[in-house]
Amino acid sequence: MNHRKLSLLSGILATSLSLPFSDRLAAQEDAPPVVAEVTATESGNASFNNEEVGAYNQPEWVKHRRFANTRVHIQRDPWEMALEHWWRGRLNDGEWKHRFQEELEIGLPGRIQLDLYEDWVVEDGEASHHDVAFEVRYGLADWGVIPLNPALYFEYKWVDPDHGGDVIEPKILLGDEFGDGWNYGLNLVYEREMGGENTEEFQVTQGLSKALLNDAFSLGVEAKYVRETVEGSRGNPEHKVLLGPSVQFRPADNMHLDVVALAGLTNDSPDLEAWVVFGWDFGGSGGSGVHAPVSGRR
Repeated sequence: MNHRKLSLLSGILATSLSLPFSDRLAAQEDAPPVVAEVTATESGNASFNNEEVGAYNQPEWVKHRRFANTRVHIQRDPWEMALEHWWRGRLNDGEWKHRFQEELEIGLPGRIQLDLYEDWVVEDGEASHHDVAFEVRYGLADWGVIPLNPALYFEYKWVDPDHGGDVIEPKILLGDEFGDGWNYGLNLVYEREMGGENTEEFQVTQGLSKALLNDAFSLGVEAKYVRETVEGSRGNPEHKVLLGPSVQFRPADNMHLDVVALAGLTNDSPDLEAWVVFGWDFGGSGGSGVHAPVSGRR
């Protein structure tokens, strides 16, 4: 380096150091603030380290049904679709009854979701069609706006006459998350058979879980209370209380596998009620999701 270049660099350094401290502080204050980075990621390549935020700000665990007995908010974004395959087994006095369900979930604009079902059962060693059904749910606001994120739910079942009358089922869906990876859901349910024995049920279902292994695996507990009556004996209800562990495994971003086993705690309850649910997301309008830490969402 020649003497002319060295003199020029020395002059620049001296000028910088001679600026008053207040001027340098003002220059720093004028600089744009540094904020946490949020990265838009292709949904097929999303990492479990960051939670996917849905179109209505709903967290990832809501979008991948965490509880078998309890719905929470809106799962599907507009025009997103998914398939779920269900098995429910009830064991009572050494006898199993099985129900199999195929479910198509369709997200609609305006915090609305439409689900279509087809159910069949295996009882006394014989398989038969049970019902076709639809459900619609509506979120009252985006996630995080109203405490417990309420949503309204209505289901109608067209039941095969061999299995009784049609059924209506309105619900209030509640849920939230707290702490480090804790998820909670609560449903208030009324179910009424529109023929047959005119069975009437009031239900309260709850689920609590803790996300582990970067949300690819979670452990929890589910509980259900059912007050059931039939026409002619409304004053003599059955009380069913069930409680047990629940596990979810997510082998890929667009898949979830839930296993639940609830033990009956009252004389009216089945001895065991078990669930296996496999879900696969396969459609959506955007093709990408926004991923951000949980702490940055609320």
